[in-house]
Amino acid sequence: MPYTTIVSTATLAEHLDDPAWVIVDCRHDLRNPDYGPREYAKSHIPGARFLHVDKDLSGAPHGRNGRHPLPDPPAFMRTLGAVGVDRAKQVVAYDAHGGAYAARLWWMLRWVGHDAVAVLDGGFGKWLREDRPETSEVPVLRPATFDGAVRALGVDLAFVQAHLRDPAVTLVDARAAERYVGATEPLDPVAGHIPGSINSPNSAILGPDGTFKPAAELREHWRRVLGERRAEGVVHTCGSGVAACHNLLAMEIAGLSGSRLYAGSWSEWCADPARPVATGPRP
Repeated sequence: MPYTTIVSTATLAEHLDDPAWVIVDCRHDLRNPDYGPREYAKSHIPGARFLHVDKDLSGAPHGRNGRHPLPDPPAFMRTLGAVGVDRAKQVVAYDAHGGAYAARLWWMLRWVGHDAVAVLDGGFGKWLREDRPETSEVPVLRPATFDGAVRALGVDLAFVQAHLRDPAVTLVDARAAERYVGATEPLDPVAGHIPGSINSPNSAILGPDGTFKPAAELREHWRRVLGERRAEGVVHTCGSGVAACHNLLAMEIAGLSGSRLYAGSWSEWCADPARPVATGPRP
């Protein structure tokens, strides 16, 4: 049975030597792009290979397409093949930030047609707290061929513009409340949020130990956030399409399938001063 949302540290430990499993380290820091490679070189889960959020899980930004635009699908599939991922592999992604960066890879693999992908619940922090094995040894990679097909799991800027204030579409912003209201903006040139979007910070989906809250709690969380709105009408946003994947994963864990990602998110939206900007706590 494939794992398609999250996987426990205990389960991953049982499969460290399983050739059918591929472990991917996605550690990252939005303000320090050297953080992930540096930490990987120091220590990582045995067998893990590293993919960089900026270089491997994003296309080239040009100032108007967001900070982490999606890469060209064939290029991404070649990246997957280069680290040994094919359609038969169970992929496990992890990071050190509650799963937000790992969730980006989780969503992208689903985007290109691969369901057997899960985020390590609790990430590298939980792995180390449990005194599980770590290494600085880089694994010998066996390249594979990843033959996928893009699914319509996301929306683009034109869709968001066309559906502003559409009651059938609900934009959910995963950023911290202070960024949503426009009180501060540490990463993008404009503060605020897309008009009509509601705020649900992705920090709310985790428990105190950094693992995802149980499915029942997540269902209740999303019931409070969404009310009677249907999951199929939800479009997740954030600053650049990373934390939004975290919220999308939490909805899948809760059994609320069908929501989509706006990868360009706020960083793409606010790049054009002609687009409207909302501030304050109201959508």
